[in-house]
Amino acid sequence: MSEETLTHILYVEDDLDIQAVAQIALEIVGGLSLKTCSSGAEALATANAGFVPDLLLLDVMMPNMDGPTTLAELRKLPATANTPVIFMTAKVQSAELDFYTSLGAIGVIAKPFDPMELSSQVRALWNKAA
Repeated sequence: MSEETLTHILYVEDDLDIQAVAQIALEIVGGLSLKTCSSGAEALATANAGFVPDLLLLDVMMPNMDGPTTLAELRKLPATANTPVIFMTAKVQSAELDFYTSLGAIGVIAKPFDPMELSSQVRALWNKAA
């Protein structure tokens, strides 16, 4: 990962308002390319359709398929089997952070997030993991 450039992000968030704010923050402020999905199932379909992201940005609490379950399913696909992941969640107690790390997350971004700082937070976690 150290030689890779962060460009394309697969962002999975069921709250469309939060999704829109994050998209503006990451694309317009941060200059990143985002593919947004509103559910784990949509993320799986996107990965199966050939989208190969540099980074997975996953909401933890989503109906039907939560972030950790979505990650487990994405790990079964060649396009996302080894893609770094950052979780976004309001649940940031130390035991919860330990759990996300045990799943292979390179970081966790707490909600609510500052839209003006989001791309810097993502890049900092990306660079720290490199």
